Amino acid sequence: MPLSRTAYVNLLRSQTGYHEGRDPNGNWNNKQKYSGAIPGLEWSDGFAWCHVFTSWGADELGGREVIPMTASCIYGVDWFQKRGRWTEYPVLGAPFYMGSRGQDHVGVVYAYDADSIYTIEGNTNNNGSYQGDGVYQRVRPRRGAGSPYGYGVPAFDEATVSADPKLGGTKAASVPVPAPPQVRVSLAHVIAAAKRDPGLSQGGATYPADVNVVEVALAAEGLLADRYAHDGSFGSLTVSAYSAWQRHMKYTGTAADGIPGKTSLAALGKARGFTVID
Repeated sequence: MPLSRTAYVNLLRSQTGYHEGRDPNGNWNNKQKYSGAIPGLEWSDGFAWCHVFTSWGADELGGREVIPMTASCIYGVDWFQKRGRWTEYPVLGAPFYMGSRGQDHVGVVYAYDADSIYTIEGNTNNNGSYQGDGVYQRVRPRRGAGSPYGYGVPAFDEATVSADPKLGGTKAASVPVPAPPQVRVSLAHVIAAAKRDPGLSQGGATYPADVNVVEVALAAEGLLADRYAHDGSFGSLTVSAYSAWQRHMKYTGTAADGIPGKTSLAALGKARGFTVID
């Protein structure tokens, strides 16, 4: 099926801030949501997932023929090269590959200029690690140390935009970015998780998507350690953190029991950019 470059890049960028899971010792463990969402790549959960993330965006939009479906960077390089769709110049919306043969890491270019590429990447971190902890937007050099081995040239719906003189020689380019989506959190889901998750095994999660938003907000308020703010589980530490938020709002006694109410959750949402529904 056809694949829109703009839709692909914006879908990947919408995942910025997502983090993989942690093991019982609190260490990042490569467990993430993308492997299980790609038919045929379910086995890759728990392994390095930079290309899984790159493939996931295309699979979600029906573009399995445009971006290779793989967990292997070297396979991705070979896939593009065998099709004659490869260049050493930046390509808008394209995967870029790192390493002596592109085997180490992959991400996607959402903008470039004369000196840099602006990227969205899975399984990296703020320091640019090839074995990171989440989805980040980064800036990398076009040339020299730390620059890519090369770029795939996907057959997007839109015409190819590249700095390659053979592909148009566009000196600078970027993908249009939509307004950020409104983040919504279900009060009913969060209450259910706050009552159920503490009794589950470590990391057990009832409504992880809603809870993750609340965890990140509590961490931003300095009430929950960052290492516990991305697992989507409303466990005992999150209950304690939410109780601290309730006390911050001058609640006392059973009103500060760590179980969210509409007023306190709406106040947290107003402070940290989400809307409470139901």
